[in-house]
Amino acid sequence: MADTIMADPATRDVLAIFERARSRLFGRLEGLTDAEYHWEPADDCIGVRPGDDGVFRVAVLIPESSPDVPDPLTTIAWRIWHIGALCLRGYVIHFFEDVPEFGDRHAWPGTAEEGVRALAEDWDHFISRIAALGDERLLAPIGTGPGGWADETYLKLALHALVEVSHHGGEIGLLRDLYLREGV
Repeated sequence: MADTIMADPATRDVLAIFERARSRLFGRLEGLTDAEYHWEPADDCIGVRPGDDGVFRVAVLIPESSPDVPDPLTTIAWRIWHIGALCLRGYVIHFFEDVPEFGDRHAWPGTAEEGVRALAEDWDHFISRIAALGDERLLAPIGTGPGGWADETYLKLALHALVEVSHHGGEIGLLRDLYLREGV
């Protein structure tokens, strides 16, 4: 595989940037406690909570927004779920043929340790598929998927994933910083 990556500079560069993003995000998640994972700094916070069946699920998939009302805050657990299950896992489900059995996409671990582990697994599933494409396929139209994605490239999909990781990863870092300073 190393020979393929060296011959495919776009794939090599995308994987290098993903590795840098992974390193930064997972560095920020080290030592995450369950209390931080579920911390709700505002009354209208959206999180991952247990249902009547005891299974933790996201309360709201994508918060509604409007110009007159600010978006509700989401917990670190929701943001980790959003990056892992909604984005990376969702991309594997919708855009690749060799999809593993994932089960309920909206169920998510109730502990920080399990949530970070699930995110790492979703990350690995997505990255392994991007790595296997090579430049020719990375730069060609996907050919399948919801919405207008069939005409887009896997490169655009990968870049969209990076936007989600940077957006929500930065907010995870900020929430951790605020949690650590709460009451100080």
